[in-house]
Amino acid sequence: MILKNANVVFRDGVRRADLRIEGKKIVEIAEQIEGEGLDLTGLTVFPGIIDMHVHLREPGFEYKEDIESGSRAAVKGGVTQVCCMPNTSPVCDNAAVAYFIKHRGQDVGLAKIHPIGAITKGEMGEQLSEIGKMKEQGVVALSDDGKSVVSSKIMRFAMEYASNFDLICLCHCEDKDLVDGGVVHEGYYSTLTGLKGIPRAAEDIMIAREICLAQSLDLPVHICHVSTYSGVQLIRAAKQNGVKVTAETCPHYFAATDEIISSFDSNTKVNPPIREERDRQEIIRGLQDGTIDCIVTDHAPHHQNDKNVEYNMAAFGISGIETSFSFAITYLYETGLMTLPEIADKMSYRPAKLLKLEGGQIAVGEVADLCIADLSESYVVDSSKFVSKGKNTPFNGYTLKGVVKYTFVDGEIKYCEESL
Repeated sequence: MILKNANVVFRDGVRRADLRIEGKKIVEIAEQIEGEGLDLTGLTVFPGIIDMHVHLREPGFEYKEDIESGSRAAVKGGVTQVCCMPNTSPVCDNAAVAYFIKHRGQDVGLAKIHPIGAITKGEMGEQLSEIGKMKEQGVVALSDDGKSVVSSKIMRFAMEYASNFDLICLCHCEDKDLVDGGVVHEGYYSTLTGLKGIPRAAEDIMIAREICLAQSLDLPVHICHVSTYSGVQLIRAAKQNGVKVTAETCPHYFAATDEIISSFDSNTKVNPPIREERDRQEIIRGLQDGTIDCIVTDHAPHHQNDKNVEYNMAAFGISGIETSFSFAITYLYETGLMTLPEIADKMSYRPAKLLKLEGGQIAVGEVADLCIADLSESYVVDSSKFVSKGKNTPFNGYTLKGVVKYTFVDGEIKYCEESL
């Protein structure tokens, strides 16, 4: 297949080029390649997005999402590789569950599905999981996402043991004692609404602990879904001191503030919570200066019964895998805050390098995982049209730019917009 007349996002810039794909690989890139091909005039070709923080819910919670519906949502959003968190039922803390998730994803045959194994058995924080056996079945990282590992000793053992298998721990940073039943960010709008707040310190204290362990052990650690300005500053200082720490954030943390909770819409309830403008601005600065390495979704689909309840009783989480690319284009590129190669670096290249996955960039010899989009086209978010089972987004009615037209995985078209 030849892709012709596209604006191609390379690591060092954007250039008009033709791409030739043979099998799963990109075998030629040139200003013009002879032969018939798919005309992409006016479209932009990105390396396929790698979302390294997703909840696919299967096994156990298929009424919220399953691997097939999540994979369809992924490719619709230009996501070619999905790393799914282990807080399923049963928890992905053993080889059997890891094997099931990996092969279920292969059977569906859309996005590439990579299981993440639990750090501890049952995510209980007491005993390490079968890390070696899970690695043999394809886990690409370890996490007790949804919980922090409370014991610093267990966390130390986890980081040491994971390093023996060339894996990294992805850390959900949350001090439950400080959260103390909170449901939103602690600030002006929590006071205004009467909803119990969660202080920044609940996140920052655990970020600081993971940084201290990484520094002491000289081992890598990754901080999940950073939401606080002070957390960004801790990570920045640690990097400047040579600590092997990396970090991620999500679109809702650079695109929104806690003002949206004043609607009492339970779809605004997410963990960690959406915070203040000061936090949003520092997260953007962290993306710009490399403090924050990756943009992920923390895609957390829920059944309507989990959200259509009183705010305090509603489940935490936002369904965002279908809109993350558009949020990055709208709030980072269109505003001039980041270039297209910088966005591709955060959404594709860095996740690939961090988790040692193929892809992440467009080059000869690389796998043909591609997200092809019209950056000039706008659309209005309508969750009723989501492919994901999870319709829980607080961004209904938002106008976003950047419409995915095609998604290629291993050189094959896995998504094509209906209008085409």
